[in-house]
Amino acid sequence: MTTTTARPRVARRRTECLVPGGLIALSLVPIVAGSARLTQLTTGATVTAENARFFDSPIPVVAHIIGSSVFLVLGALQFAPSLRRRRWHRIAGRVVAPAGLVSALSALWMTVFYDIPSAVTGPGLPAIRLLLGTAMAGAIVFAFVAIRRGDVRTHSAWMTRAYAIGLGAGTQVLVFLPYTLLAGTPAPLTYTALMTAGWVINLVVAEVLIRRRARAGRRRSGAPRAATGARLS
Repeated sequence: MTTTTARPRVARRRTECLVPGGLIALSLVPIVAGSARLTQLTTGATVTAENARFFDSPIPVVAHIIGSSVFLVLGALQFAPSLRRRRWHRIAGRVVAPAGLVSALSALWMTVFYDIPSAVTGPGLPAIRLLLGTAMAGAIVFAFVAIRRGDVRTHSAWMTRAYAIGLGAGTQVLVFLPYTLLAGTPAPLTYTALMTAGWVINLVVAEVLIRRRARAGRRRSGAPRAATGARLS
């Protein structure tokens, strides 16, 4: 009996680890890149046209790297159902939300004030970054307001959307890699399209997840009523 019961529990735990583990693995791409950037700034690397903006104004990029890293790692763990049912979820959320705001607001600052070389941008990309950075910050604020009034479902939906935007850098690598291997360095317009595709993919997956949660919630809330009706009849 004990062995039979333990096996499903172990299987559930392994399944629960798949989503957070996958998200953390995807997060490693921007985290490693950010760590390399921090190393450049702290060790006095050679200043080039591509990195001069970071040396001229290092505080925004440092805030962005730290905020994004914390948001992505702790945020990934928030997707584990067992942790969502524990006090840890609430405590971690008090760190995740501010870290996400730091990530989004610093990204907006860099988009507006950094002199970004044409080699690392494309036409229309700054406007898309401004739109999505604002959307990410807004989603976190909406999530905070929702949880303050006890609306867990709305809170979860908006934080999922914010996380999808924040994880864009990880997905963009997966989008760029096959294109670069097959066609070489993308043209400016293609660069913008590939960058945008990374965010779009994440947001589509987020909306699918949100709707699945909503359907599951409706089924759970409907089950007791159905059972009560059956007893009364």
